[in-house]
Formats: sequence, structure tokens, C-alpha cells
Amino acid sequence: MTSHYTVRNVERDESRPEKYMLRSDAESHRPRHFTIDYKHELNPSQYEAATTRDGPVLVLAGAGSGKTRTLIFRVARMIEEGIDPASLLLLTFTRRAAEEMIQRAEALMGGRCDKVTGGTFHSFANTVLRRYASLLGFANAFTILDRGDSEDAINLIRARLGLDKKARRFPRKQTIAEIISLAANKTTSVAEVLDSQFPHLFSELDDLSRIEEYYRQYKRERSLLDYDDLLTHLRELLRTRPEVAERLSHTYRYIMVDEYQDTNRLQAEIVRLLAHVHDNVMAVGDDAQSIYSFRGATVRNIFEFPDLFPDTKVIKLEENYRSTQPILDLSNEIILQAKERYTKNLFTKKDSGFQPALIEADSERYQSRFVAQKLLELREEGVPLTEMAVLFRSSFHSFDLEIELSKCNLPFVKRGGFKFIETTHVKDVLAHLRVLANPQDAVSWHRVLLLLEGVGPKSSDKILSHVLGGADQVQRLADYPGRGAVKTEVQKLAAALQTVADPNLQPREQIDLIVQYYLPILKQHHRDDYPKRQKDLEHFSIITERYRSLNRLLSDMALEPPNSSVGDVLATDKDEEGVLTLSTIHSAKGLEWHSVFIIWAVEGRFPSLYNKEDDELEEERRLMYVAATRAKENLFISYPINIFDRATGMVLSKPSRFLEDIPRRILKPVFLIEEEDEDEDDWRQRRSRAW
Repeated sequence: MTSHYTVRNVERDESRPEKYMLRSDAESHRPRHFTIDYKHELNPSQYEAATTRDGPVLVLAGAGSGKTRTLIFRVARMIEEGIDPASLLLLTFTRRAAEEMIQRAEALMGGRCDKVTGGTFHSFANTVLRRYASLLGFANAFTILDRGDSEDAINLIRARLGLDKKARRFPRKQTIAEIISLAANKTTSVAEVLDSQFPHLFSELDDLSRIEEYYRQYKRERSLLDYDDLLTHLRELLRTRPEVAERLSHTYRYIMVDEYQDTNRLQAEIVRLLAHVHDNVMAVGDDAQSIYSFRGATVRNIFEFPDLFPDTKVIKLEENYRSTQPILDLSNEIILQAKERYTKNLFTKKDSGFQPALIEADSERYQSRFVAQKLLELREEGVPLTEMAVLFRSSFHSFDLEIELSKCNLPFVKRGGFKFIETTHVKDVLAHLRVLANPQDAVSWHRVLLLLEGVGPKSSDKILSHVLGGADQVQRLADYPGRGAVKTEVQKLAAALQTVADPNLQPREQIDLIVQYYLPILKQHHRDDYPKRQKDLEHFSIITERYRSLNRLLSDMALEPPNSSVGDVLATDKDEEGVLTLSTIHSAKGLEWHSVFIIWAVEGRFPSLYNKEDDELEEERRLMYVAATRAKENLFISYPINIFDRATGMVLSKPSRFLEDIPRRILKPVFLIEEEDEDEDDWRQRRSRAW
């Protein structure tokens, strides 16, 4: 029998270490068998991202490029390679996103992903602090304040400091909470937040700083943490307790961060501290879609990731699965002019499609008519309303369109703002007009009277009884036999109404006079955000220019009164087809529609005249890019010309700078003309003048 082993006697050199030779493991050279065919399921770039395991990786995921799918397959691949699921940490910006990713990964892996840790930065911080809070000097059994609780605590402190009894109006609790939160998330001071975002409140710096300090003490004494504290305390723990940082870094050996372009300075620092043992971090994001600086996010994080993590491998996902190539060509052109960007070029296999159009409208009314007419045409062609959306830079940009849609019986939901007739300040102005149109309108009279300083419900009832006690109600208001400050306020109101009641005035002129009277009241009642509300009223004035009858104006305003409100979504009655979406671009990110309209793409509104800094303009450019990449098949971009901006005295007449130099082969110019006035020579002359 032949032995499989040969034993040889050799002399040993006791002074040298003995060597033992391991045979090559043939198995290690064989291709590993995976249950998923990753190369078949993913495109080459996605495959590279999913199979790159160790070291820092930055995945630049263009719009519609399947980043979520890539992350899911990466989780599955790592588990198939034998990595402990408990060592994977997936950080997202919503709990729903984390749950969806893990559920989809489990569907691929048959339930082997249940130990993967996934969640938001805040939920992860809560889990860690429940174990280690005592190391920071407070109980592990701390209570988390939601935003409402935080505002109530701030309001209590505000009252204790006597700041609710000032002669001047002090910022509301909601505004104070927002300022303190921004300071925490931007890792900056209250002074810097006021300087950059609330300059009209800078005079309150000292008192706001006092509130911030008292609020911090209030929470610590009671073992309370608000949402921002979860992150700031986690960072403090990782900074001051290196043994904890090392333990967590060893536990979570592979970290993935979704939507990295939306992280703030605080979150980027937490990621760096969590990964200090291994540097195995995959950040997935798109610098071209960083549009949330007002929440504290900074695009600098994604640009500086390779500096934070040396030897970063950069992978680009550029194949788009959403839009046609003509839409992507335009999107690529928009972002091409960005001053700082990662070079990406979106492409798709859907190389045919309709060319995006740039529509010039003589006025906002023409723009609204175009959108409504085109929506009706698309619906006739079989595109459901649910597959169409109108996007805009600011909520007030859709005011005129809302009126037109109501006239055409086109139902819609609005996201990222309120219908303008639902906003307090517009309703206040309309109430003044309604008492002129119908002097017996007791509801509107009450609304107007309660705006006056010193007038409460009882005083309002008393004044109204006098006003409605005879004919010529405005004159009776002027003759009200009150005393002191109330009489003075009533007479100011009466004088304003008498001026506005001039029958020779057009509705636009009446609105302007009422707004002029109302502005001091607006600043008094809405001190925190009156600049934004004032801009709404200026735009409302522009809308009313189309009207020659006050009654017609008021009737149109009341055609489709809001009948439901959930968060920041307001809807009209829904029909069997569903409804059209009106949305700010910020609220549309991550969504998609068959046909998209972008309105008010005029220089001075998009970008705004007030955004002059380079960082602000660059974010505006990214907003335009995000809006364009929401469209799958049709993209219409429109801008009204001959729009007078009262604040600057400028006439807005050019398309947005983000579109102005784009070749016509990519963005087709379209001019709106009335059917009965179509004239070829006139059309060519106008086209030559504009282009």
C-alpha cells in the first residue's frame, strides 16, 4: 500500500525557527459561487460600486442612475462574501428609506440581512447614546423632545426671561427654535445664522443668545435631548471618549451613507469619527443635487470627501433609467456651467424623444394659459394627470396658475407651500376688498377689525354693530364714537377704505393701496418672516393686473377654496383620474413624472435677484438641474417677460441665465401667440429680437 505522506528525518537547527509550509488552497482560486448574478443585474459602474468592498469609496450617482439598487446589491454581495451583517451600518435621511433598502436586500438574500443596522443619523445616535450617555454626564434614560416640545420649552424660557412682555414683538418660538437648530447643524453661532438667514432679526442677537444658553441648561438639568442634541452629543462622545469611538468603529466595519450631498458639517464629522479604525466608508450622492443649504446641508462635504478620506476611489453612475436622451442633454448642459462640480455625463439607452422646449410668454397670464392648455392636450393624448407636474422655484410662483387651473377644472395638489388664498396675509388683504364689495360681509369685517391694535373679539362685535347699523358702512366706521388708540386705529382703517373705494380705480390699484395700508400691520403680526410674506403680496398685486372688475377678481379667488390640509399639502377635490402635482423644486426632489413644466424661469426670479453670492447662485443652478431631471418624456420650461419687480424697479425680460446660452438644438424656443393674431412676419421679427 502506498503512503500518501512522506516523512523525512532532518537535522534540526535549534537556533532557527521551524517552518511549516501550508499547501495552496485550490478552493481559494476557484470563482466564488454567488446566488445572484451581479454582472447581469447591474450595469458596469453599478457592478463596480457593488463589488468594491474595502477602503473609502465615493459613488457619484447621477439623477435616475439607480443608486438605491446599487446600495441594495452591495449589501447582498458583502453578505454573500461572508461579511457579518451586524458589521454593516447604513445611514439614510429617512427611516422609510433605510427600511425599504434593508427589506429589498432581505428579499434578495432570503432574510440574511436582519442584523444589518440601518436608519437615520438621529436614530443611530439615539441607540448609541442610550448606552453611553452617562459618560457625558446625563442619564441613559433621557427623554427626546420633538420639535413641538422644543418650541414649548423655548417659549417657557422666553417668558421667564420677560421677553414675551416687550413693547416690540419678539420672534416666535418656532423661529427661535429654527435659529438654534441651524446653529447646531451648521456648527456655527446664532450670530452667524442671523447674519446669513435672518438679518432683520439681528437686533435681537443678545436676547436670542441668552435663550440659547438657558435652553441648553434647561435640557441638561432635566435629562432632555432635542433632535439636534442627538447629533451634537454623539459627536462629543466620539471626540472625548476614544475607547468608545474605537469600539464602535470595530463594530461597524463597513459604513454606507446615502444622499451624502445632503449631509451637514456635523454629520460628516460623525462619519469620519465612526470610521477612524478602518476607513471603510461608501458615500453615495450627487453634488449636482445638493439643494438644501437652508436646512444646514453643505455641498462642500461631497467635494471634500476625498480630503477627509485619502485614497478615495471615485465611481460614477451615469447611465440614467428615467429620462430620454434629449432631456438628459439639456440637464447635462445646465450643470456643465457650474463653477465647481464633479464631471458627469448622463446618458440613456432611450436615445429618442421630444426635444425640451423653452416657452416665452408675454405675461404671467399667458404662461398660465399655456400650461393649462398643454395639460389638457396631454390628458387627451392619454397622459394621466398623476403623471404630470408643474415645478417652480418659490411657492408664490404658482398663484396665477392656480386660478387658471381652477377655471379649467383641472384638480391639483400643491406641495411645498400653501395655495395663496389660504395664506394669512393674502386672506387679510382680500378681506379688506370684500367689505367694499359687500359691506354686509360680517365675517370679513371681523377679520379686518381684529387686525387693529387694541381690538379684540368684544371690541370687534361692538364696532361691527355700529358699522352695520345703517347705510354707508365705511362712513359709519369713520364716525365710530370710540376713544383713545382704538378710535385712531379705526379711523386709519376707514380712511384707507374710503381711498380704495374710488370707482375709477382698477383692481390692481386697489390692491396696491390696501397693501400699502396693511404693510405696518403685516410687520407687526408677522415680524419673523414678513419679508417673505411681503413678496407674496407683491406677486399677488401682479396677478390682479388682468382684472377690470373687483367682483370678478373676488369670485375667481373663491372658485376653489381649500378643503383639506395635511402638512404642507393642499388639495382640491380628486376625480377618478387623480390630480396634477404643483410643487416647489425642493419638494419634488426624488420624484419623477412623464411630463414636467418648469415655470417662471426668468432672470430675476430663477435665480432670484436677491441671491447674489456665488454659493447661492450655484445652488440655484443645481435647483434647475434637479427640476429638469424629474421629467421622463416631456419637458416644458416657460418664462414670462415684461414683468416689473417693484422692489428693485427692474423689468424682468430675459430667460434664466442657466438657460440663456444653451444651443437651440438642445432647447427649442417657442413663442406664444394668439390664434386670431398669428402673423408670420411678426413672429419672425419677435423671434429675431429675442434670440
